[in-house]
Amino acid sequence: MSTDIVPPPGLTRLDAEALQPSAWRFDLLPLVDARARGVLPIESNGNPLLILADPTDLTVWQWVVAQPVRWRLAITQPGEVESALALAGEQQRTLGEMDWDADSAAEGEGQITEITRETLESAASPVIRLIDSTLFDALALGASDIHLESLSNGLGIRYRLDGVMRPMGQMAGTELAEHALSRLKILSGLDIGERRIPQDGRFRTRIEGRSLDVRVSIIPSIWGEDAVLRLLDTSQLADRLTLDTLGIVGESARRLRRLTAHPHGMMLITGPTGSGKTTTLYAALGELNHEEEKIITIEDPVEYQLAGVMQIPVNERKGLTFARGLRSILRHDPDTVLVGEIRDGETATIAIQAALTGHRVLSSIHANGVFSVIERFRFMGVEPFTLAEAFNGVVAQRLVRRVCEACAEPGAADAALARRFGVEDPALDHAACRHGKGCDVCRGSGFRGRLAILETLEFDSALREAMARGATSAELARLAAAHGHRPLVQDAAQAALNGLTTLEEVSRVVDLD
Repeated sequence: MSTDIVPPPGLTRLDAEALQPSAWRFDLLPLVDARARGVLPIESNGNPLLILADPTDLTVWQWVVAQPVRWRLAITQPGEVESALALAGEQQRTLGEMDWDADSAAEGEGQITEITRETLESAASPVIRLIDSTLFDALALGASDIHLESLSNGLGIRYRLDGVMRPMGQMAGTELAEHALSRLKILSGLDIGERRIPQDGRFRTRIEGRSLDVRVSIIPSIWGEDAVLRLLDTSQLADRLTLDTLGIVGESARRLRRLTAHPHGMMLITGPTGSGKTTTLYAALGELNHEEEKIITIEDPVEYQLAGVMQIPVNERKGLTFARGLRSILRHDPDTVLVGEIRDGETATIAIQAALTGHRVLSSIHANGVFSVIERFRFMGVEPFTLAEAFNGVVAQRLVRRVCEACAEPGAADAALARRFGVEDPALDHAACRHGKGCDVCRGSGFRGRLAILETLEFDSALREAMARGATSAELARLAAAHGHRPLVQDAAQAALNGLTTLEEVSRVVDLD
């Protein structure tokens, strides 16, 4: 490289305000190189910009020309670049102190830590205190997810409580938002310098003696990055779960128990993410768990601990997929196998073969309804006659919020909405509809806790014959209706008429079309 490079005219001039931490791009140029050269990398109007501390230093110009990134160059007031680099160095040291176990983070999981009221009060770093207190409060409230959202002026925090998003507050300061996301990346073993693409990870912690598995998903947004934390209380014991404790009673419970009572064959639960499929599977599995049977589960991750059951966590990075794990499980002579989720044709085929060779197989799958499950398996390449032989039944599940018992009061149902559910006016006259007026217990929502509503499709000889000859979902639905099949909307409407929930709440999660 020649040494007679002349700086071109027209350097961009920037005010000191343009050097805010939110504009820094140390992912394009490492901080150690920036400090060595006396430059500050930022982004302005979508373009990478390099601010020079000393625009007369020709060695810096030569170095810039050799870089793979085509930088635009700029200058600012004297001393501002040095101040920004010093601040960046302090922040990096602060974030470095947050890393509890770098080796463990490199493997994808942060070190197990203990969060108590005492540690919250004694935490020196405001960022550590923010993340720990958010986890502490969310678990105490029974939230299933935490949403950390970067705003133009700071960080917004929302919890998903009983399936509904609830704002919990905002924290001022864009730097706080950046540091909070960096803290989560460190705990989850993610790339702290990468801010342009989505990242997924997980970490474990303990809160007041309860083990918590946290799945983290981070995605870039217009103001920085947003994170969603899925909370799984792994200290819960599935032994305590029963269909009764979940509120699954009456005909729904009887039909579900009939499906799981078969000594071999497959029973599936379908529903959207967060509809309680795994919890219901474990409640059913708990009723089958006794010393006379060998039960093995493979899950991603293991959400509940069940005494006397061999539980295997999926680890795709190490090559342990659902399909590979299921093959190995079958060599361990199980009576009952629980597959956390059927995601692909290979897993579906192995699970079907297990059901056909004398094993009881329980699993979940994502589909719109009980009849859509059949189409999903056909799409995965499973032959119709094989499905007819293997399936015992399919359960579609949704979760609706319960009316808060602390503030519940009688109320009339909307007649027009009731008719959309197929409920006629005479049935409304004898209904025990209720609604919650809102109180401190339910945080003014009128609901507290959730209730599972089910649609159970049991496969009898007529349905099996129709499946074997390749009948469509619509044909199977008509045949099931002729044999007394009860669709999901009917179970949902009955829950509202019994005062457990409301028709308005049910219509939020059940498709009426």
